[in-house]
Amino acid sequence: MGYKVAVIGATGNVGREMMQTLVDRNFPVDDVVALASSRSVGKEVAFGDDKVLKCKDLATFDFKGWDIALSSPGAKVSAEHSPRAAAAGCVVVDNTSHFRMDPDVPLVVPEVNPEAIAGYTKKGIIANPNCSTIQMVVALKPLHALGKIKRVVVSTYQSVSGGGKEAMDELFEQTRGVFVNDQREPVKFPKPIAFNLIPQIDVFMEDGSTKEEWKMVVETKKILDESINVHATCVRVPVFVGHSECVNVEFENPVSEKAALEALDNAPGVVVVDRREPGGYVTPIECVGEDAVFVSRIRKDPTIANGLSFWCVSDNLRKGAALNAVQIAEVLAKDYLKK
Repeated sequence: MGYKVAVIGATGNVGREMMQTLVDRNFPVDDVVALASSRSVGKEVAFGDDKVLKCKDLATFDFKGWDIALSSPGAKVSAEHSPRAAAAGCVVVDNTSHFRMDPDVPLVVPEVNPEAIAGYTKKGIIANPNCSTIQMVVALKPLHALGKIKRVVVSTYQSVSGGGKEAMDELFEQTRGVFVNDQREPVKFPKPIAFNLIPQIDVFMEDGSTKEEWKMVVETKKILDESINVHATCVRVPVFVGHSECVNVEFENPVSEKAALEALDNAPGVVVVDRREPGGYVTPIECVGEDAVFVSRIRKDPTIANGLSFWCVSDNLRKGAALNAVQIAEVLAKDYLKK
């Protein structure tokens, strides 16, 4: 017997990826509905290769009798409709930022803290972390078990798909404009993104950090270990899909390169590609459509007593959003919502 699944925000990048991921992983679905805003009612979205769904209006949808909602409509919309769905008995796996730091809402990466899912009963909602946080903590988890992490310094190189379809369109149009002498002014980004880097993702906070950087700090603490100190610099880069990160870790205890490589190689959700030769690493273009977090360039940091650095990339629309949400739903179905 399968489950009735609602996909909220079905016309967006993540919503479409959620649809595909449910099919790819053979999630036990008896019925699925695509939900979006009133302006998208009637739009068609694919569910696998042979099924097309017409979007229904989220605002008027009755969640009674539905088991799981995978939600990615934006924080303000989710703040209104996720509690409504939960109140109707539909467990919500929410991909927006709105519920992540709510103490009564578990923030979950299944390879890292699946046990936290049990806390969903408090509000009927489980939060999906930020895309950049997800891939980092998947890689940090096996390392934390080796030597206990004290401090992490991370620089991210995040694709424009993290900003939605409009951001991807802006990169495309600006890139095209360079070659046909048709310069386009930035709308989605504060500066041109084509052939450029922008060291700002989300708004600035009082301490000079951006909100994206703050998310990486507080989410890592909630998911992995409150005692870990994190310092992040998040940069938007002219890549369509796939986030990259350079991660520097300081441990309490010595951790060798060999031990780190073996731990990462055996960790769920991680694929190590680390050959010390030209091309012996994974780049964002190679991770598109893949489920794993790819780790490369594992090396000692000789400037501190117990330091290690590595490079990691992941498809931010899959593992950074849709896949993580579906994996949470899989644990729900297996351990908590048994039919």
